[in-house]
Amino acid sequence: MANLLVDTGFLVALYIRRDALHTQAIRFLHNNRAALLTIPLVITETCYFLDAKGKQELLKWVSFGGMKVIDIPANAYLSIAGYLEKYSDQDLDFTDAAMIWLANSYKVRHILTVDQTDFSVFRLWGGLPFELVDWN
Repeated sequence: MANLLVDTGFLVALYIRRDALHTQAIRFLHNNRAALLTIPLVITETCYFLDAKGKQELLKWVSFGGMKVIDIPANAYLSIAGYLEKYSDQDLDFTDAAMIWLANSYKVRHILTVDQTDFSVFRLWGGLPFELVDWN
């Protein structure tokens, strides 16, 4: 796999040492060779859960090329609104809808997430499911 999407839960596990999945996140990242992609909303959500030191470490890692953060252009909001409507019975939030947009825009199905229930339901181009990467 050339690219891999990164959701909030993976980053929280990566930067909170007491998290039950911290060791697995570190191990996965150490062995990973795929380019990591995410959106600014994931960075914002992750920072909500981190202490000041964790926020600084995450932002430095991203700044030094640890992960590519893809901006969401205003013209993508209509597509994101469509995903919010399509999955309204799932109580989809803006971040997850934007992750669906990112997956479709960059044709990337593989995702690091702890939210396996929701990402198992979402469908991408051609009705394809997300590929949930086993990292934990």
